[in-house]
Amino acid sequence: MKYIQYLIFLVPFWLFSQEKVGGIILEVYDGKEVPLAGANVFWLNSEIGAVTDFKGLFEIPYSEKYDQLVVSFVGFKTDTLTIIKPRNVRHVLASTATLDEITVRSRNKATSRSYLQAQNVINVSSAELLKAACCNLSESFETNPSIDVNFADAVTGSKQIRMLGLTTPYTLITTENIPTIRGASQAYGLTFIPGTWVESIQITKGAGSAVNGFESIAGQINTELVKPSTDDRVFVNAYGALGGRMELNTHLNTKVSDKWDTGLYIHGNKRSAKNDRNDDGFLDNPLMEQINLMNRWQYTDPEKGFVGFINLNYLKDDKQIGQTAFNPDRDRGTTNNWGGEIDTERYGANVKLGYVFPDIPYQSAGLQMAYSNHEQDSYFGLRDYNIKHQSGYVNVLFNSIISDSRHTFKTGINATYDDYQELVETTEYDRTERSLGAFFEYAFDDLANFTMTAGLRADTHNLLGNFLTPRFHARYTPWDKAAFRVSAGRGKRSANIFAENQSLFSTSRTISINDNGGDIFGLDPEIAWNYGLSFLQGFNLFDRKGDVTLDYFRTDFQNQVVVDWEDVNQVRFYNVENGSTANSFQVEVNYNVFEHFDLRTAYKYYDVTTDYAGGTLEKPFTPNHRIFANVGYETHIVNNSQWKFDMTYNWLGSQRYSSTAGNTEAYQLPERTPSFGTFTTQVTRVFSPRFEIYAGAENFTNVTQDMPILDAENPFGSNFDTTFVYGPIFGSNYYAGLRYRIPVKTEN
Repeated sequence: MKYIQYLIFLVPFWLFSQEKVGGIILEVYDGKEVPLAGANVFWLNSEIGAVTDFKGLFEIPYSEKYDQLVVSFVGFKTDTLTIIKPRNVRHVLASTATLDEITVRSRNKATSRSYLQAQNVINVSSAELLKAACCNLSESFETNPSIDVNFADAVTGSKQIRMLGLTTPYTLITTENIPTIRGASQAYGLTFIPGTWVESIQITKGAGSAVNGFESIAGQINTELVKPSTDDRVFVNAYGALGGRMELNTHLNTKVSDKWDTGLYIHGNKRSAKNDRNDDGFLDNPLMEQINLMNRWQYTDPEKGFVGFINLNYLKDDKQIGQTAFNPDRDRGTTNNWGGEIDTERYGANVKLGYVFPDIPYQSAGLQMAYSNHEQDSYFGLRDYNIKHQSGYVNVLFNSIISDSRHTFKTGINATYDDYQELVETTEYDRTERSLGAFFEYAFDDLANFTMTAGLRADTHNLLGNFLTPRFHARYTPWDKAAFRVSAGRGKRSANIFAENQSLFSTSRTISINDNGGDIFGLDPEIAWNYGLSFLQGFNLFDRKGDVTLDYFRTDFQNQVVVDWEDVNQVRFYNVENGSTANSFQVEVNYNVFEHFDLRTAYKYYDVTTDYAGGTLEKPFTPNHRIFANVGYETHIVNNSQWKFDMTYNWLGSQRYSSTAGNTEAYQLPERTPSFGTFTTQVTRVFSPRFEIYAGAENFTNVTQDMPILDAENPFGSNFDTTFVYGPIFGSNYYAGLRYRIPVKTEN
């Protein structure tokens, strides 16, 4: 009876249209069969086709020379029906969400790669983030071999990530596809996104989409936040570590009306204990306090095709660094003790609105708007650094198809506004950047073994000029459970040389800029091409599933802003045209050894060179070799309770030190660092769907670096430098925590 309206349509069609084939295409949604609009229906090896309407109905001319009717839609398994005479068709398409995807099943399918996407994307779920304490985004990649995490210096505690051998600025970091970690937030912004707020992460290797802007070079990291409509009604995560760090996360979600949901997300952390395990007189970790608030509103009206989000954010983050004896009230501006404070206040708002045309469901439009105000007041010893950054972003997007669902496109325009006011010691650097761009991205899916996307941007920028940004991705499946990918793309960016390299202020080095006549600090913008090859193969061994991935990426800089640390007395910034390259090769093997026990291993090789004024050198603090291994085991769920175990090993080969030949002999370092390996582990006890506790150990073999600070005894002298960091400083750390939740829906 529920399809009587469609039968009324089909009966006269069958009586009076015998030279046509028609019917209805359905999908299973929420356990029910519902019409699938926008599905592609065509005769195999012909140009004769149709697209189902919003009721899932179609009709197509019949001819005796055709007998294979193909039914397809992106995200669904393609089916071929044998048709030997005109008739009515009622067919249900099955989703490919669980068909053509390989999954590392550790922690409930925590990490996965798709065989279908043209782009090389790694999907990381919240289950993967729970493998570690994951107190913020900078700590959420410890169990992922595609991202390298290391400390920027020995005093601020800030972590920087590397993708394809390149540091954070060359990776576009977005929150729900809105650029987030950029400009003034480059150094510490990863610590401003609490881990519990993250629903999933998408890591795209190589050139990203043309839709998201022109700045991406090495790849894109997109963070999806939890949704008020699906997140727990109440969620609490408490964390404490022996190092004195304490954190508390609280989520409060409620349904305001049939269409509105809202959530209040509160994060606070504090470290008040002074730790100096290596007895160099400096804090191993900074003292800190942070309060981070987000109010998130979600609007959903499926009948009219609208969905929207409004986010309001406020952050206050204060750090104290330096010698253990440093007292800001007494010692600031003096040479009594070396120390500093980094005080950041940030607020902002963003709006996302999506609309699906009810009568044309394969067509949609979107609007994204964001504003942020970031102010950092800081000093490092006797050196001041302040920055204020106001940023605005607008993106208008339209999606549709060309003739049928095999051919889709995205097009739109976006605009950015960035106003910078910087004080570097006694010099002011102010600038305003404005850009307006238009993009078009075409995607093709032959519904069998080939997909591709080709995008092009055209941007006009008041300081970077007018330029084009092409991006290309393709995927080919040569045989079962395989995916071969290629990519290429161009990126362009302005280098925020001080915001991105704040560790230089914790040294005795002077700052030198070789003015090239450019519009940003006298320097020209950075331009690079990225090329990638990837092969993914799934396999079965001893009746257990696994997969192996081989990636190779190369980045060629047409113009690079070089940060030259090779003279111990200064840090030099200058442009170099053509020559700097980054080569990255990775092989990764995932295997389900036995039920509930998963193994993930990877080997990575980097060859990253930079053209310095004195010649081509290997990029410092970039290991040529890295080995990664992760094992995860979960017991069976008994009476809603379960044990979870996880362990990760990271081994890093030797890394090149930048030259210390100009230092006095006692503070001259060897050419390369030693290699080292660290272990982390965590055990989680789930007592019920509502309550669990966890405990873990980071670097439990207590590996530490010798002399992370040069001439720590004389921090105001010419040899003082905190940037020669290649490994752990703090040593082993032990932590414990709990998670408590009240789900949105009442448990049975």
